[in-house]
Amino acid sequence: MEIKQTDQLDNVYQDARNIRHHVFVEEQGIDESAEFDGTDSDAIHFVGYVDGSPVVTARTTVTKDGVHIQRVATEKAARNNGYAKQLLKYILADPMFQDAPKFYLGAQATAIGFYETLGFRQYGEPFTEVGITHVNMDKAI
Repeated sequence: MEIKQTDQLDNVYQDARNIRHHVFVEEQGIDESAEFDGTDSDAIHFVGYVDGSPVVTARTTVTKDGVHIQRVATEKAARNNGYAKQLLKYILADPMFQDAPKFYLGAQATAIGFYETLGFRQYGEPFTEVGITHVNMDKAI
């Protein structure tokens, strides 16, 4: 898998946006205005490509708390091939984040086990966002 990243609203970003639209808006029924909330220009977008086709994405923003990972999504036809795990391992190992105190994210409840395999731990109480139960998780750097 080839991984590309961008902090611009360019072609790589458009690939990320398309994956997110398919997964979050079309499959999960999240309102488009909630998914595309105007903060994409503040993030670094990562997209994994297999044979030139975009199959997985995630975005990161660096905050005072650490590196916030969001919008992790894999195209339906590409699931169960380990692409999201490969992408997240790439992000977790990226030298640009080495000085941050931790990685953190809000995981959909159905994905808790997945994030635990990458060393994330749950903290706090579950919460509902866009009608879906989430939990906060983090991982020290």
